Amino acid sequence: MPHVVALYRHPIKGFTPESVGSLTVQADGRVAGDRVLAFRFADAATPEERDGLEHWPKAKGLALQDFPALAALRTHYDDARARVRIEHDGALLAEAGLDGDGRAELTDAVTAFVRATREGRRLERPGRLPLVLVGDGETSRFQDRARGYVSLHSHGSAEALGEAVGTGIDDRRFRSNIVIDGVDAWAELDWDGEVRIGDVTLTTEGPIVRCLATHANPDTGERDVKVLTTLTGALGQDEPTLGRLFLPVTPQSDENAPAGVIRVGDEVHVL
Repeated sequence: MPHVVALYRHPIKGFTPESVGSLTVQADGRVAGDRVLAFRFADAATPEERDGLEHWPKAKGLALQDFPALAALRTHYDDARARVRIEHDGALLAEAGLDGDGRAELTDAVTAFVRATREGRRLERPGRLPLVLVGDGETSRFQDRARGYVSLHSHGSAEALGEAVGTGIDDRRFRSNIVIDGVDAWAELDWDGEVRIGDVTLTTEGPIVRCLATHANPDTGERDVKVLTTLTGALGQDEPTLGRLFLPVTPQSDENAPAGVIRVGDEVHVL
C-alpha cells in the first residue's frame, strides 16, 4: 500500500528542511510553518514587499540555486517562541528571536557564513547587501510560485535517479513536503484527479520541474550530482522533472484555515 514515509517543512526559504511527524495543510494549499521566513537582498527588501509579498522569486534573495552551501547549515525554528537556531558542523552560529536585535544577529551570522563560501563573491554584487530577514514567522508566503502548493515525490523516483547517476540520492535533496513509498518510480507523475492522504483530499496539479538547487548535497552543500542533465539525458525527460504539486480539494473561504493533517505512515489512495 502506498504510504507516507517522510514529511518536511522548510521554515526558512532555501535553508534546512525540518523532518516532522505531521503537517497541517492550509486551505490555500500552503503548509503551515513552511517558508515563513527568508533572507532577501537589500534592493528587494522594501517595506511594501515585506508586508504584502505573496511569493518569493528565487532572484530576490538567498536560495540554494545560487548559494548551494546553504544546505550545509542546520536550522531549527521554534514556532511557539518565534526563535531561530542556526548551526554549522555542530557549532552554533546564532540563536535569536525575530525582534529587531534578533533579526540582526541572525542576518550577521548568515552573511558571514555565505561570504566565506565559494559562492560568497555573488553576495558582493550591487544591491545584495545588507541582507534582510523578512517574514513574520507565521505566514507561509515565500514559495517559488505565485500561490502555494503541497509538494510530493516518491522514494522510488529518487531511487531511480540514483541508479542512473550511480549513487544514493537523499530525498531531502528535492525539498518536497511529502515523500511516499510503495509505488513504482515516476508513478506520481501519472496520477490524474484526486488523491487522499490521511484525512486530506488533494487534487493533482503540475509536475515539479527542477532547478540547480537539487545539485546541492543536503549535508555538505557541495554540488555533487548532475540531477538536471541526468533527468533529461539518461532518463529521457523533456524537462528535468521529479515530483508533483497538489492543492486541497474545495478550499475554504479562510485561506489560513486548515484543510487537514497529514502524518507519517498515512496511506495514500489514488481516487
